[in-house]
Amino acid sequence: MKRMANLAALRPWLLLVAAMAAASSWSGGVARVDALGMNWGTQATHQLPPKIVVQMLKDNGIKKVKLFDADESTLSALAGTGIEVMVAIPNVLLDRMTDYDTAKEWVRRNVSRYNFDGGVTIKYVAVGNEPFLAAYNGTFDKVTFPALQNIQNALDEAGLGDTVKATVPLNADVYMSPTDNPVPSAGRWRPDISDLMTQMVQFLSNHSAPFTVNIYPFISLFLNDNFPVDFAFFDGGAGVTPVVDNGVSYTNVFDANFDTLVAALKASGHGDLPVVVGEVGWPTDGDKHATNAYAQRFYNGLLKRLAANAGTPVRPNQYIEVYLFGLLDEDIKSVAPGNFERHWGILRYDGQPKYPMDLTGQGQNTMLVPAQGVEYMSRTWCVINTESPNMDKLADNINFACTFADCTALGYGSTCGGMDSNGNASYAFNAFFQMKDQADLSCDFQGLARPTQTDPSTNTCNFTIQIATTSAGHRRLAGPVGIVAAAAVFLAQLMFLLH
Repeated sequence: MKRMANLAALRPWLLLVAAMAAASSWSGGVARVDALGMNWGTQATHQLPPKIVVQMLKDNGIKKVKLFDADESTLSALAGTGIEVMVAIPNVLLDRMTDYDTAKEWVRRNVSRYNFDGGVTIKYVAVGNEPFLAAYNGTFDKVTFPALQNIQNALDEAGLGDTVKATVPLNADVYMSPTDNPVPSAGRWRPDISDLMTQMVQFLSNHSAPFTVNIYPFISLFLNDNFPVDFAFFDGGAGVTPVVDNGVSYTNVFDANFDTLVAALKASGHGDLPVVVGEVGWPTDGDKHATNAYAQRFYNGLLKRLAANAGTPVRPNQYIEVYLFGLLDEDIKSVAPGNFERHWGILRYDGQPKYPMDLTGQGQNTMLVPAQGVEYMSRTWCVINTESPNMDKLADNINFACTFADCTALGYGSTCGGMDSNGNASYAFNAFFQMKDQADLSCDFQGLARPTQTDPSTNTCNFTIQIATTSAGHRRLAGPVGIVAAAAVFLAQLMFLLH
């Protein structure tokens, strides 16, 4: 009865078997974890310079990186390093890639041009990012597969098809188990995309390309308060009652999720297709379960399994290529899935480690090598002016600051969630002040704010000093959409300050 009750608690996971979201040669004579890579996202107001990030990757022995675009400055920084790279085509460009000439030009500009001795070691092209996510309501369903075909054919035509493979990173919601048999071995493609998935898997197999999936055990906890916490980890905690599937015991959601995918692949006639885990990780803020302690526990278990090539029950003792998500926190990621979205990094926004970990999977946890040569703005913060006569306007000003700056750490269960209203105001004002490069007018808020050189941080809540603009080299919004968006933000801020 206890196992059945546990199975019932897991049912929401087993029905979707999914997580909405939203591996390197090692030096020093330690064990090799060739499967481990990092996702390098850049949705931040102040980005670390690519050269600093690349040096940090090298300092920590990371030899694989997955990108979300094909930015020239990023790829140039990776040239000559030998780091294997997955470049990406954003979803908004998939429709354009259905034209073969456009796909060929994209390959020429973003892959072929770096294919020289001392260039960039591009291994994969990610065609889109979770384009079949159910929440997209089919927006990219008709263009993703033709784009995949054109990109792979263009790679083949350019003479690169044997070494560079096109793949589509997919959310785990593309497969599921039926309600009447919610176990991994019953895994099948989501009915609305079943035919499309079958065709795409056949194409990947024909071109010796891997299936790429993003798996997030954290989301199982986030979406379901009844989900057994220990089942999200790999260490077999006391709260784990195995889920038994045809004699196979599952003690963690990652294995069960992965093997549900394998069952879906098998049902399509390709049960042996290689699988790359494009994203897996644990956030550290923005939710009650997003903590440093839980993140460290999750990675300890995952990295030990990768080092041992443990595989999963259906694919035991096998190498799994895995990309951790992510490398750095990103303060302008969409928070539509949850406030935790901006806190996936194993490193802070400025490349400083959050907690000890051992990427070799040997359990010898130490702090990772931090980013070197990072320049910061002056040690000036923006805090509430409690002597202001406009205290009745405090709530509106906090809301304004948090509309444009990242206040996700203020939420319930987050690192700054326990402060009083004055503390909340200071955090919001400072976040806006730092985002605006400490400009004088950005620390006013109708007289409610003032600058200070005294650090207002608490034992649990860090008040950020941002990376210097000259150091960050962050990308500005570009193109017509970016210009309109930037103008709208500027106008809103100007009207508020003049109000």
